[in-house]
Amino acid sequence: MRVLLAEDDKPVASFVQKGLDAEQYAVDLALDGEEARFMVDQFDYDLAILDLNLPRVDGLEVLKHIRGTKASLPVLILTGRSRVEDRVKGLDLGADDYLTKPFSFSELSARIRALLRRGNRPAEVALQVGDLELNRVERTVKRAGRPIDLTPKEFALLEYLMRNAGRCVTRAMIIEHVWNLSFDTMTNVVDVYINYLRKKVDEGFDTKLIRTVRGVGYQIGGEE
Repeated sequence: MRVLLAEDDKPVASFVQKGLDAEQYAVDLALDGEEARFMVDQFDYDLAILDLNLPRVDGLEVLKHIRGTKASLPVLILTGRSRVEDRVKGLDLGADDYLTKPFSFSELSARIRALLRRGNRPAEVALQVGDLELNRVERTVKRAGRPIDLTPKEFALLEYLMRNAGRCVTRAMIIEHVWNLSFDTMTNVVDVYINYLRKKVDEGFDTKLIRTVRGVGYQIGGEE
């Protein structure tokens, strides 16, 4: 799952981002409202977490923009504005949930799961390639009914491959999406994690799902 976090308070942003990373979400951080609007237009997200007190463009304006361009995108407002009038206004403008600061991460996590379960794109919750199944909300992976235990980064990498099943994705694309970094030709982190996945997903099975496309990148499923 890919999440947009629009939060200008760096300690809060770091706290939320680390927690979501640990729960295997891919998180993009926007530090102001203008950046958040740009990112909504450029990328596909499964959820947006939106502070209202954003610099440059107010959070409510960002919310209006989201509802005008990505009507089905779940939005959770996470803000210090705790007045009833603020909550009513946020919900009336299209927010799906409203959580005030201070907050517990466990409650935030539970609210995120609830929003994703009732989202408007149920077909995307479960991904399947052959006998490999991945549930993006419950964060589970099975092959031929056998549970596979993955680290957060392994899960994010497998999810990205499965969302692009049958299509070759380059190392640069993987680095940008899974690690949220620019591609460095000197790093072999993608190859290392692909090997980790192969040991867990393909080892012991006659059919190998993850394959290398020489000189290009990696692919799961599709024609040999």
